[in-house]
Amino acid sequence: MSFDEEKALRRNDGFQLIHGLHFGNVRGDIYGGLSAAVVALPLGLAFGVASGAGPIAGLYGAILVGLFAALFGGTPSQISGPTGPMTVVMALIYAEYLAIDPVGGPALAFTIVLMGGLLQILFGVLHIGRYINYVPQPVISGFMTGIGVIIIALQLNPLLGHAAVSVPLSALLTFPSALADPAWPTVGLGALTLSIVYLTPSRVGRVVPAPLIALFVGTIGLALVFPSDRVSILGAIPTGLPVFQPPSLRLDLLPGMLQSALILALLGTTDSLLTSLVADNITRSHHDSDRELIGQGIGNSVAGIFGALPGAGATIRTMVNVRAGGLTPLSGALHALVLLSIALGLGAAASHIPHVVLAGILIKVGTDIIDWDYLRRVHRSSPTGVAIMFTVLFVTVFVDLIVAVGVGMMMACLVFLKRQTDLQLSNVNVIRDVDEEARLTEEERQIVESSHGRLLLFHLGGPLSFGAAKELVRTLAYEEDYRVLLLDLTDVPAIDYSVSRAIEDMIVDTLDQGRTVLVAIPDGDVARMLDRERVLDHLPEDGVLTDRLTALKQVERLLVEEA
Repeated sequence: MSFDEEKALRRNDGFQLIHGLHFGNVRGDIYGGLSAAVVALPLGLAFGVASGAGPIAGLYGAILVGLFAALFGGTPSQISGPTGPMTVVMALIYAEYLAIDPVGGPALAFTIVLMGGLLQILFGVLHIGRYINYVPQPVISGFMTGIGVIIIALQLNPLLGHAAVSVPLSALLTFPSALADPAWPTVGLGALTLSIVYLTPSRVGRVVPAPLIALFVGTIGLALVFPSDRVSILGAIPTGLPVFQPPSLRLDLLPGMLQSALILALLGTTDSLLTSLVADNITRSHHDSDRELIGQGIGNSVAGIFGALPGAGATIRTMVNVRAGGLTPLSGALHALVLLSIALGLGAAASHIPHVVLAGILIKVGTDIIDWDYLRRVHRSSPTGVAIMFTVLFVTVFVDLIVAVGVGMMMACLVFLKRQTDLQLSNVNVIRDVDEEARLTEEERQIVESSHGRLLLFHLGGPLSFGAAKELVRTLAYEEDYRVLLLDLTDVPAIDYSVSRAIEDMIVDTLDQGRTVLVAIPDGDVARMLDRERVLDHLPEDGVLTDRLTALKQVERLLVEEA
């Protein structure tokens, strides 16, 4: 079925409980679901190990988030499950609460997953999804690159046969000692894994994904070539249905739990909606952001109840699905059911998978997450954007994920404010000589010329905000040797409170110097704002005029009287 035919079916379906569901693409959805499942299997296990919750938690995260996000989400072709960024956050949460309470810590961590899912549902109800478009690209690039670096850093020790370290900085600090004492059988198996995931030809990867090849070859290689007592394996993997895990709350930990849940919700929202945009570009369709957040929230809520990893829209798995023909939620649901059958019947075989093989697969995932496209353009990008990107990258790796996004957004907002302020101030003209302002009418020019410098025409143009407020006062302070100040606000459509206070300061300071002040301001929002703030109360009635020419004539009369 062509994309145009598929879109026509969607239009004719009208409202659906399952967004984008139809049965005109069953074969493509089967191929897509199966392809996505074989990619998701090793990744789910690897993410489970990396999180500290265990491989089965990662597998059931792929099953539960994948199933419910497909059924209730708003991106028909999207495949959801544990992702690199979500796993990094979950690993930190899991380690933190396990350290706080070795017995009840896991239950607290998965309660946070449930809370994060409920927040995502709330985001969908409140139409929060549209704001993803306001995150600047350098912030996204730095954050995703930082996540990739974290994933790689956390897998360096396992690649050399040493225990994994859950903190990036600690992992990097312990790497030299691990490098000095490698477990050579593990190193050999890791090198084999890396060779497969990086060097498998794309035409082969389209038939059998490279991570799946690495998983089978690495596991078989361990049994036939490498001594098993020198290479650690996953060990026994529980099989069967997931166990219901009731939520657990501690009032003394509730503020921190809510903060962690918000981090998961925001990250899952960003991750999912970015993947939705990718899916839109490939399928030439349009996702429903609100439904997508609700679907992701339901999936993560269920995952939290059953002790599974949180997830989000997975870009690589979604692309595999679409390229294999998957276009409807059937492919996402089938991908989850295939993984469920594996969890119920093939867990014993998965227990022999070496840790180093999963480490090699995760390193490939980490390098794929890094924004190489932006890095290749760094020498041509704006210095400000590059500074934001590398700041976010550094803070992501060495400080905190949510702090990194906050710092990046703050830097981007300050840069935007500076640019907007410069643009606003470019519309401020201080006129004492007619040659400086060409937009005056001939009559206005004559009045300004006849004032012989005793008139200071302070013309403001365009909307003005708080960024320009202080500069307005400073600009006026530099002017001397004038008798009358005319504040021309006729071309200002909007101001904020800070600008109203700046205008008041300009008026009061000028009056305190024994000079006369007039304001030209037409009826409208600006006049109402200044009236509401009682800014114009400092002036007599004849000091406030509705247009510039009338105000200039009033200035002319005042100067004649003074003379």
